[in-house]
Amino acid sequence: MRQKNEKQKFMLCLENKDCEDLERRKIYQVLPDDEASEEGFVRVIDESGEDYLYPKSFFISIQLPIEAQKVLQAAR
Repeated sequence: MRQKNEKQKFMLCLENKDCEDLERRKIYQVLPDDEASEEGFVRVIDESGEDYLYPKSFFISIQLPIEAQKVLQAAR
């Protein structure tokens, strides 16, 4: 379970090949999933509002100010 004070992770989508629920150049919240990460995937809350696994290569990690993180989380 996520700790309340744990820093949120966000990634910028660079590629959405064959993925209808991802938009290029959009920021997505990433949920922790060590097992998926070891296999080259990230667990992303996509346009459907659900979390799914996508290739890490589709994204780059970004750091956002706390204020921006709050806005993005409230928009879900």
